[in-house]
Amino acid sequence: MTRLFNDPARFTDDMITGFAAAHPGHVRAVPGGVVRARPGRAGKVAVLTGGGSGHYPAFCGVVGPGFADGSVIGDVFTSPSAARARSVAEAAEAGGGVLFLFGNYAGDVMNFRLAARQLEGDGIPARCFAVTDDIASAPADQTARRRGIAGGFVVFKTASAAAEEGASLEEVMRVAEHTNARTRTLGVAFDGCTLPGAEAPLFTVPEGRLGLGLGIHGEPGVSEDTLGTAEDLARALVTGLLADRPAGVGDGGRVAVVLNGLGATKYEELYVLWGAVARQLDEAGLTPVRPEVGELVTSLDMAGCSLTLSWLDEELERLWLAPADTPAFCRTAPPEPPLDDSAVRPAAAPRRPERSAATASGAAVEVAELAVHALRAARDVLHRDAEDLGRLDAVAGDGDHGRGMSKGVDAALAAAEKAHTDRLAPAAVLAAAGDAWAAEAGGTSGALWGVGLRAIGAALPADRAPEREELASAAADALTAVTSLGGAEVGDKTLVDALAPFATAFAAGLRTGAPVSEAYASAVAEARTAAENTAGLRPRLGRARPLADRSVGTPDPGATSLAAVLTAVTTLRATTGSESV
Repeated sequence: MTRLFNDPARFTDDMITGFAAAHPGHVRAVPGGVVRARPGRAGKVAVLTGGGSGHYPAFCGVVGPGFADGSVIGDVFTSPSAARARSVAEAAEAGGGVLFLFGNYAGDVMNFRLAARQLEGDGIPARCFAVTDDIASAPADQTARRRGIAGGFVVFKTASAAAEEGASLEEVMRVAEHTNARTRTLGVAFDGCTLPGAEAPLFTVPEGRLGLGLGIHGEPGVSEDTLGTAEDLARALVTGLLADRPAGVGDGGRVAVVLNGLGATKYEELYVLWGAVARQLDEAGLTPVRPEVGELVTSLDMAGCSLTLSWLDEELERLWLAPADTPAFCRTAPPEPPLDDSAVRPAAAPRRPERSAATASGAAVEVAELAVHALRAARDVLHRDAEDLGRLDAVAGDGDHGRGMSKGVDAALAAAEKAHTDRLAPAAVLAAAGDAWAAEAGGTSGALWGVGLRAIGAALPADRAPEREELASAAADALTAVTSLGGAEVGDKTLVDALAPFATAFAAGLRTGAPVSEAYASAVAEARTAAENTAGLRPRLGRARPLADRSVGTPDPGATSLAAVLTAVTTLRATTGSESV
C-alpha cells in the first residue's frame, strides 16, 4: 500500500522535488526529470535513462559519474512525454549527442522516438534503444516484442560506462545493443502493488501461489504456479533463463547477475534466495561477476523478485565493473578531478525557428471556437468516466488510462483556450492542444492524441470554414498520424479499432451528400459499436499484449474513451459552410 502522498496526481512531481533536495551533490531537477549536478565534459555522449516513476532506484537513482547523465521521469507507470524527454536531453547534452535508454513499452518507444526526431531537427544527434530482456513476454523467436524489465539495469550500466570512457554515440549505442542481446530476465510476483491514492492493488495473487512472468508496471504474471521454497524458486528462475540463453554463448562462462526485489520483498529474503541461486549457477558452470542483490528496478510496493543474467565478454565485463557514483548505486572510484576551465559545455545548437501561428479570420474563428467547445465536452466525459476507464485498463495493464486522459484533456483545453483567445487559426489551436495533451498525459494515449489533434488541425483552413472534403481529410489524416506513430492496425485492440471505422464512415457519409451532422452522427455510432466489439479481441500490441487472454471480454480502454469523446462532441453545433456539425 502506498500511504505517503499529498495530491496523488502530483506524486511524481513531489517525489522529484524531494529526491533532488536529498541528493544535491549528484543531481539537479530540470523540467521533465533530473540531470547530473556537474555537467558532462565537453563532447561526451549524454546517456539518459527514462520511463514512468514507481521503479526507484530506476531510473533517476542511477544518475551520476560513471552511470547516467540524466533521467526522464514520467508519472507512476506512465511513459514520460516527448516534451519531458526533450527538456532533459537539452539540459544534459554536452556536444556528443544523446542516447535514450528505456524499456520496450509502446508509450516509451513513441515518446522517446519523437523526442529524438525533434533533437535531430535541432542539430543534436540523438538515438533511442529499447531494452527487451523479459523472456516471459514473448517467445525466443520474437525477442523484439519482449518487454524491458530489470535487465535494463545492466544495459544502462555498460552503455553509460562506455560513454564515460569517451566512446562515440554510435559506439555507445552498439554497447547497449550488444548487452541487451546477451541479457535475459525472469520475474515472479507474490502480490500486487497499489497506486498512490488507490484503494486496492492492481492485482492480487492467491495465498500459496506466485505469478510467473510479471511486468514492472503493476502487470500480473502471465501464468500462476505454486509458491514453494526459496530453493524451488531459484531452480525455476535459473532453469528458465538457461533455457533461453543467447545464441553463441556456449555452456558456462562469466555472467553479470542481478537478483532484484520489486518493492516489498525484504533484503533478508533476497539473500536467502541468492544463496540458492548461487548454487544453481555454480552447478551450471556459470561464474557470477560482481552480483547485485537488492532493489534496483522496483514496482512501487509489489511483492516479488526477478533474476537477470547477462553473459559477459571481455568488453562487457570491463564496463560492468567500471566505477560509478550515484545516489542509489556506487562502485569504488577515485575522486573526480577538478573541472578544467577548458571543459566547458559547447554552445547549444541553433534551434529551429518556430513557425508563426496564423491568425484566424472569418468563419475560421468559429471553427476554432468549436474546437474549444469540443475539448470542454471531452473534459467533462473523461472526468466522468475516469474511474471506469481505469478499471478497464487494470484488467491487463496498469490502470492509469482514466487518470492520464483526464490530465491530458485538462492541459489540452487550457492550451486551446489560450490560443483561441489570441485569435489563432484552428490549426494552431489544435496543435497547442495536442502538444499539451501529449506533454501532460504521457504514455501511449497521450502521444497518440497529441499527433491526432495536430493532424486534424493541419487539415483545416485559416481563413474560412472547411469544405466537406477537408473535413473528411481531417479525420483520415488523424488516423494516418496515429497509425504511423503507434504502428497499430484494426484488430490489434487499440483506439485504432474505433478511430478507423469512424474515419471511414464519416468520409462515406459525406460522399453520399448527407448533411455533415448526419454523417458525423452515423460515424460516431460506428465507432461506439467498434469500441464495444473490442471486448472480443486479443491485444497484439502494447502493455496488454502479454496478458492477452485476461483482456478478452473487456473492451479496450483507448477505444472506449475515444468513442465516449466522439459521442460527447455530437451535441455541439457550429457553422461550416451552409451546414451544421
